[in-house]
Amino acid sequence: MQLIKEVKDFNLKHIFDCGQCFRWEEEADGSYTGTAFGKTVNMRLEREADGACCAGSGGNHGGGFESCSGFLIIDGASEEDFENIWRAYLDLDRDYGEIKKTLAAGDLVVANAIKSGEGIRLLNQDNWETLISFIISQNNNIPRIKRCIENLSAAFGEPLPEYRGRKRYAFPTFERLSELEPEDLSEIRLGYRARYITETAKAVASDGGEMLYSLSKVPTKEAYEYLTSLCGVGPKVANCILLFSMEKYESFPIDVWVRRVMNRLYNIDENDVKSMSAFAGEKFGAYGGFAQQYLFYYMREFKEEAAAAEKATVNEKK
Repeated sequence: MQLIKEVKDFNLKHIFDCGQCFRWEEEADGSYTGTAFGKTVNMRLEREADGACCAGSGGNHGGGFESCSGFLIIDGASEEDFENIWRAYLDLDRDYGEIKKTLAAGDLVVANAIKSGEGIRLLNQDNWETLISFIISQNNNIPRIKRCIENLSAAFGEPLPEYRGRKRYAFPTFERLSELEPEDLSEIRLGYRARYITETAKAVASDGGEMLYSLSKVPTKEAYEYLTSLCGVGPKVANCILLFSMEKYESFPIDVWVRRVMNRLYNIDENDVKSMSAFAGEKFGAYGGFAQQYLFYYMREFKEEAAAAEKATVNEKK
């Protein structure tokens, strides 16, 4: 079962490697396999004949912003799955070309950042899974975050059909995790986060998840206040949840990477998170979350390029 859809402003690497999700893995052929909403699929992007799509890790191919257009091939999805899950999940109905033009017109820094990750799209993920995933992400690196989430799913999630020779599991429900105590998660090696997860699961389960799943319909401030009332959810985690699952696109999560880019490119003190938030609100407004993702990806890519250049210089000296 395979589905083919024409897309633009779309790059799988940019989307799945920009820190917003943790259950997608790049395959040897550049495609990505992942699980969301209880479905496991493989996605790959085929370039259009004119080569306009930045299908690999590259971004800009000229003076402006390329469309990153091509054909998205989803293996394991039906047309019904596409309409019910993947269209919204991949945010395919939004005009990212217009967003990029608007952001770039007012800010040269963001314009350069967009060239690095112009195929980014903000995923519309499940509220509960995003909440727990970003609690796990605190003071953690991405490989370990992914491992913790997969182990948590394998231990407490419902089994899904095997895909490409590997067992798959749905993300565990809040009902299931609310039955547990921190010690029940010891084998997952979550450390202090185990208590955050079990306490938050109990809080969410207390009203059957009604409040959590209503947050996209309430003002951002109200949603933020609810999230930060949960165990283990601080400002950065709350803003990630708002942005990546609740369509609060003015949210501007500030982690170590964003602090670095705001310091190096906007000359804001790296420890002055309050000024960074105020600057983002004034500068980017309703597009704050989109700007954050371009800046985040840009700084990550910049570090990788610098590390590669340093390694090459060392090798030359040997």
